[in-house]
Amino acid sequence: MVLMAIDHVRVYSGVPAGGPNPGVFFTRWITNFVAPAFAFLSGTSAYLLGQRLGSKRALSRYLLTRGLILVLLELTLIRVAWTFNFDFSEYLLAGVIWMLGWCMVLMAAIIWLPIWAIATFGVGLIFLHNAMDFLAPPTDTAAQSALAPLWQILYFGGPIQIGSHGPVLAVLYSIVPWIGVMAAGYAFGAVITMESRRRDNTCVAIAAAAIVLFFLLRTIDVYGDPRHWHVTAPTRLPTFFRYINTTKYPASLQFLLMTLGPTILLLPLFDRARGKVGEWIATFGRVPMFYYLLHIPTIHFAALVVSLVREGKADSWLFTNHPMMNPPPPDGYMWPLSLLYIVFIVVVTLLYFPCRWYARRRATDPAPWMHYI
Repeated sequence: MVLMAIDHVRVYSGVPAGGPNPGVFFTRWITNFVAPAFAFLSGTSAYLLGQRLGSKRALSRYLLTRGLILVLLELTLIRVAWTFNFDFSEYLLAGVIWMLGWCMVLMAAIIWLPIWAIATFGVGLIFLHNAMDFLAPPTDTAAQSALAPLWQILYFGGPIQIGSHGPVLAVLYSIVPWIGVMAAGYAFGAVITMESRRRDNTCVAIAAAAIVLFFLLRTIDVYGDPRHWHVTAPTRLPTFFRYINTTKYPASLQFLLMTLGPTILLLPLFDRARGKVGEWIATFGRVPMFYYLLHIPTIHFAALVVSLVREGKADSWLFTNHPMMNPPPPDGYMWPLSLLYIVFIVVVTLLYFPCRWYARRRATDPAPWMHYI
């Protein structure tokens, strides 16, 4: 939750998503771990909730309802928070919350399968989906097909024109392979509920296998990512940066191995986190959706304040269609990295207090809608 805010401050800072400068490159790269953890641990949370509810029917109904609520929020409230404009006739966003929502809708049906079948489906989709790099129709053919919008929603992403005069739906996160990640995370719930020593050993084994396989596949550079790091085409990135610069949209097998392996490896360590820092971070984790809904408009508002201080006005660029399809920032607008990180620290610090209040309220006297936010 905290890492995510770095990249979303970057969106409004005008800093590009990567570059030859190590500071710029790693400002984006470190946040690559966020979406895989969201999708994977959302599946694990669904498994644990099912254990508490004791009913697959109740869990299925919850996943269906919450998934549709997330999709609705992405297309309305979150879209306004990103853009600070209400021109819905031009632009709709299908971002990470859209993806999580539709994956939950699909999981409402998938959870009825045996746990081994869910694990096989999830892991199989993660490992095999990059076969699309070889099997997919040519780009021009796919774009002209009547099924082109479905292809984009399921796998390729990109802008979809809705009708002849309707808005553009900007698909940032496709459904595949993320439904596989969530299904694998659901099956991983069986690991989380093991006795602690066995659970930790299993986490280390899964993580080590993922990390070793990442290095093997990335070094061979034949399968698992369409972005081949060894290609000598002109690029500004140094060799090591190209090596770890895997494909996120759609998420490649190598990208998922690179991010999920260390995430799973760190789970036993985070489980032991104590003290004020551990409690501070856990506060955000207890109310992830509440935090998400607050952090985008807070960051956006902070960017307006920075613009007023630096330029004496609220730059009109901040009201364009972020985070996709927005024009390049005006000349001289881009923030230095030091300012980006100062705004990030201020925003996360400010958000701690409403998140702490909401976590306590939801734990002691929750309203019915709080179960979904």
